[in-house]
Amino acid sequence: MHRAIGRRVTLAFAASVTMIAAATVPQPAHATGGYSLLVLPDQGESAIYNFINSAKTSIDVTMYELRDTTVTADLVNREKAGVKVRVILDGKQTSVNSAAYSALRSGAVSVEYSSTAFVYTHQKTITVDGAESYISTGNLDSKYYSTSRDYGVFDTNASDVSAVEAVFAADFAKTSITPSDGADLVWSPTDSQSRLLSLINGAQRSLDVEEEEFGDTALVNAVVADAQRGVAVRVVAENESGTYTSQLNKVIAAGGEVKTYTSSTGYYIHAKAIVADYGTSTAKVFQGSENFSDNSLNHNRELGLILSDSGVISGIESAFNSDFS
Repeated sequence: MHRAIGRRVTLAFAASVTMIAAATVPQPAHATGGYSLLVLPDQGESAIYNFINSAKTSIDVTMYELRDTTVTADLVNREKAGVKVRVILDGKQTSVNSAAYSALRSGAVSVEYSSTAFVYTHQKTITVDGAESYISTGNLDSKYYSTSRDYGVFDTNASDVSAVEAVFAADFAKTSITPSDGADLVWSPTDSQSRLLSLINGAQRSLDVEEEEFGDTALVNAVVADAQRGVAVRVVAENESGTYTSQLNKVIAAGGEVKTYTSSTGYYIHAKAIVADYGTSTAKVFQGSENFSDNSLNHNRELGLILSDSGVISGIESAFNSDFS
């Protein structure tokens, strides 16, 4: 969740980092058949800007960190054009969010700091016209765009979008709600730990995990158990200051493979993703804001997706392979 300055190293078992093959990644379009994937930093943020500027009636944003002046200006301009714009920013990240908060307020945008009911509002979501939601692992923080591995999915599934909007309305008003999972959603603090455990425990052939934080005991033990029962487990993790070395070594001891990154000034694994049984008819992918941590799973407001969409699965698996190699 937080970045501390550190140099890039690898554990003894890790190979060197592969450069990102940005030119080979197709540019995303908004979801027309349900879902479309944005791979960052490879594809850049243009699709996000275009999405915001496509709004005709409404934009609802929940964001842990907003420090992108292009986004802030676009939101103000949409408000001036008659679009109803509402924004929730995490209330504990005022050092990052205060400039955007002030600019939005000055531009007549309805903006609120998050409810104290959650340790952090770590969700990263944009919903346009009540019809499409962008659900991401990454913040709208331009300071880190060029070096952060992140994923986002444009989702037009009506039950997903309806659920996202219902939770936004409650969180904006600071009232309680039990979120609906719609067709694909994974919410914290409601059910993310149980949903992710089910995904990991259900893997039959392979499990690829890419995480910024790798500390939750239940999820780590489930990954270790997969490796012990013969599932081909691979983990790509951010491991600054060796924070998760003991957990990662358990994966290795069980027969899994691990590659680590440990830099906030170079390439940084900010993604939170799981691909289970890639290449099979039962393949599934998770991507969202949830880290493998107790806060993220049980005390924060977070949102992710578990999908069987082949395009999203293949895109994340391809990026994972690049990072792992």
